[in-house]
Amino acid sequence: MLQVDGMRLHVMEAGPKHGIPVVMLHGNPTWGFLWRKVAAQLDGIRVILPDLLGLGLSDHPRDPAVHTLERHARLIGGLLDALAPGKLIFVGHDWGGPIGLRALADRFDRVAGLVILNTVVGPPRPGFRPSLFHRLAHTPYLGGALFRGLGFPQNVLWLAQGDRSSIRAEVARAYRWPLRGLARNLAPLAMARMVPDSLQHPSIEPLRRCQQLVESFRGPAAIVWGDRDPVLGRVRSFIEKLLPQAKVTRTQGGHFLQEEVPTEIAAAVRFVVAAVS
Repeated sequence: MLQVDGMRLHVMEAGPKHGIPVVMLHGNPTWGFLWRKVAAQLDGIRVILPDLLGLGLSDHPRDPAVHTLERHARLIGGLLDALAPGKLIFVGHDWGGPIGLRALADRFDRVAGLVILNTVVGPPRPGFRPSLFHRLAHTPYLGGALFRGLGFPQNVLWLAQGDRSSIRAEVARAYRWPLRGLARNLAPLAMARMVPDSLQHPSIEPLRRCQQLVESFRGPAAIVWGDRDPVLGRVRSFIEKLLPQAKVTRTQGGHFLQEEVPTEIAAAVRFVVAAVS
């Protein structure tokens, strides 16, 4: 556990203490467990796997107001300063993408490489329409009933997969376990509501900072994408334009592609590590 700004963040580490660290940041509603298959294929590389606030084994505050993009970024920024104070390679997925990128926007000179997986790296365009998932989250009462009462989406992660058998049985239980009980499952709804439903949403400005970082970055980069992601599958082409130097790997994985194509993700990480070294 690492304490940052009064909150305890759980962190797993693997690999040697020397060498450039690779920080892998999950999103909503998962935790560091998501990266286990990828990390297992990165022998000889230092890997840092934090759990975001409210998820995994990190603190689960009961105030939904703590869940803002800026607050999460400050916490991850403090964690990076403590555990990876020099150059680093960042791997971001889902909300872990913009949270980590926003933290790194204040530490741009430390970004040695980027690996981007099914996430967003900037604000939505004018005239956008949120996905059904996020419209439900922003709906009063109904959002609370679905997310907190019925354990959505952690109970149905398999619906977002290319191979729906990839999150079943013990694996599905491992994702649900940290969010058991009403006292611990506040974050999935609060973080879903961090997704903009208008261009006046508080996440818009920090998302702009994320996009500025990605557009300005000229170092080694890779994109690994699950094209069968029902929410973000079509976002890849936009990110490719922002990162024209990136090595792109398209897969038939879904949203949680770490469960389906860990070898492809590990290969992308090794590609960036080799380019940085």
